[in-house]
Amino acid sequence: MTNIIQKAAGIAGMTDQVIATDFLISTKAAVRNLTFALTESVTPEVRDALREQLNYAIEAHEKISHYMMEKDYYHPSDLDEQLKVDSKATKAALKLAK
Repeated sequence: MTNIIQKAAGIAGMTDQVIATDFLISTKAAVRNLTFALTESVTPEVRDALREQLNYAIEAHEKISHYMMEKDYYHPSDLDEQLKVDSKATKAALKLAK
């Protein structure tokens, strides 16, 4: 039933795109926060744990980015194309709000 409603509203693929975008943003924040925490840590054990988590976050960011690029959700090197994708997503969100 949900797929029928999504298709009728013109947002069939939006759910995956929204989830992936949110996951990418969260992963970027994790990389930033872990990097900051790493520079503030003083014990070798904590630094090791943070480095490990940072590596996982970087790998996750790479996988999510590649997934989004394959699906044409994300164009980090083509701002004009990314603007088109973002504009389409914005129009779909506004359509839902009506």
